[in-house]
Amino acid sequence: MSEYSASSIRVLKDLEPVKERPGMYTRTTCPTHIVQEVIDNAADEALAGFAKKISVAIRADGVIEVSDNGRGIPVEIHPEEGRPAVELVFCKLHAGGKFNKKDTGNAYRFSGGLHGVGVSVTNALSTRLEVEIKRGGGVHHIAFGAGFVTEPLSRIGDVGQRNTGTTVRIQPDPKYFDSPKINLAQLEHLLRSKAVLMPNVTVELDIEGQEKNVWCYENGMADYLNEMMVGTPVAPIFVGEKYVETANGFSVGEGATWALAWFEEGGGKPESYVNLIPTLDGGTHEAGLKAGVFEAVKTFAEHHAILPAKVKLAQEDVCGRMTYLLSAKVLDPQFQGQTKEKLTSRDAYKLVTQMVRDPFELWLNSHADFGKKIAELAVKAAQNRMKSTQKVEKKKSSGIATLPGKLTDCESDDISRNEVFLVEGDSAGGSAKQGRDKETQAVLPLRGKVLNTWEVDRDQLFKNNEVHDISVAVGVDPHGIEQIDSVDVSGLRYGRIIVMSDADVDGSHIQVLLFTLFLKHFPALVERGHIHVAQPPLFRVDVEARGHTRKVYCLDEAEKEQTLQKLRDDGVSENKITVSRFKGLGEMNPDQLWETTMNPEKRILLQVKIEDTVETDEIFTVLMGEEVEPRREFIQNNALQVTTLDI
Repeated sequence: MSEYSASSIRVLKDLEPVKERPGMYTRTTCPTHIVQEVIDNAADEALAGFAKKISVAIRADGVIEVSDNGRGIPVEIHPEEGRPAVELVFCKLHAGGKFNKKDTGNAYRFSGGLHGVGVSVTNALSTRLEVEIKRGGGVHHIAFGAGFVTEPLSRIGDVGQRNTGTTVRIQPDPKYFDSPKINLAQLEHLLRSKAVLMPNVTVELDIEGQEKNVWCYENGMADYLNEMMVGTPVAPIFVGEKYVETANGFSVGEGATWALAWFEEGGGKPESYVNLIPTLDGGTHEAGLKAGVFEAVKTFAEHHAILPAKVKLAQEDVCGRMTYLLSAKVLDPQFQGQTKEKLTSRDAYKLVTQMVRDPFELWLNSHADFGKKIAELAVKAAQNRMKSTQKVEKKKSSGIATLPGKLTDCESDDISRNEVFLVEGDSAGGSAKQGRDKETQAVLPLRGKVLNTWEVDRDQLFKNNEVHDISVAVGVDPHGIEQIDSVDVSGLRYGRIIVMSDADVDGSHIQVLLFTLFLKHFPALVERGHIHVAQPPLFRVDVEARGHTRKVYCLDEAEKEQTLQKLRDDGVSENKITVSRFKGLGEMNPDQLWETTMNPEKRILLQVKIEDTVETDEIFTVLMGEEVEPRREFIQNNALQVTTLDI
């Protein structure tokens, strides 16, 4: 057995973590994202009002040059580190000018940078990186190789005091990327969108041997949406913006700009941004936009008596034919992963909903003819949806087993919208039943722990009441991995089957037992993406302000600490902050459970996927099988890898 001692522990220093695991910090398909990090910094200078021009040049030798006429990265010696500030920015993870958000005069209050790892990642994954800075009447130069300083900072010339800016030349290291070439189409799209979102800022792309592209939009969003959309909208493009002017639960300056258009045919791919960072996978700001739009159209349709009898609008009816651009400004955005492709900030949903709803409702009522066309398009979509579900119902109207008595079913027959929550215990089940959306959400409480079914034969499964009830409620019979492509799932009653258990050890155990059941006996449901896990919050932070209490829910310890730090930065005193830890779902009242865990627009759902069927089977056989020895050996070998333990 190899020795495991203090000397076995390796501490990664400086930029070593990035080189060791580049995929954690950037997209490794090509170097486009590490160049984007530098462009985002230039855009932050423009967003703060200090730069009016951003230029990107791609040379034939593969060097990419990004320059702006902002203030220039500071070159002074850092008082604590004793090194030039520009050196820290490019050589140290978690070093940057974007952490202090409470100072309303801070130039980077609204920036994409969160962790101070952006351009240091660019530096780590480049064979050479040069920075030239014009600042304070001087031209300064520093160069790096593989993340280390190769040419120390020096003053190489003089300029006028008002001549300022930063130029970064990047030579990506091909060994870290699948392809060494920049994705030019993606880069061009990114740069053009920056120009769209920052009116009157000039953005240039100069590819050696090609004609230079220059973008500068005076009426950014409407012009851009006109360019990108296919077909003719049923109403004129609605462009609006609204930002918080006095703190009311949100920070001054937070808000959004948007452009919306509806189409009978065509349209285009929606785009969204947070602090000018493109969010390719959307997130809570997009969900907030759709919620605000839906509420406005629904209110308008009801007020003008456009809804036929028995037609109930759903959000996808209103937003399904909508193409949009959304640019949100969020003080302290939280993203899923360093590549920032999906916004997960819970507050952004409420923020964007509030910003969009009233201006759009006002626009609809001021342009009633166009408002009616948008509402009629939504009604048509709702009627088509209802017709399609009626067809499905006729096919499965006979031969259905008696549904479990404890199942509280939903009203809709639309499988694509319906979901069932498998909830631990009657207490949580009661809250879920009261808090749910009765139209599309069903609840099946589980009394007691589900049987470990990994080594249970299919014909013995229904001896366990919980397993029997799950199978009947879902509408699919148990089957094996060998039947995954041929199994009949036409009786499936819910598009999403959601495991909702407490955020503690017992809850995790119930999750594992249910995963075991689905992986072993309902693999087709896993393979087709029907199985999900709800993510209830573990903490609630109460903040007293102006005679009322604001509640902030936090998924885990890290989100709690981030929330507390944000409150401290905003100047909230400790005696006005109370932190509670939920012991279980049953502690939440129905409204809280809906708001945090069940509302499709605000909740966080994880989809259960199998990356490697053979490896998954082997691990579950060790962990859930009847033989004890392999499990004991697995625990002994892996116990030290546990980072958090709830005892």
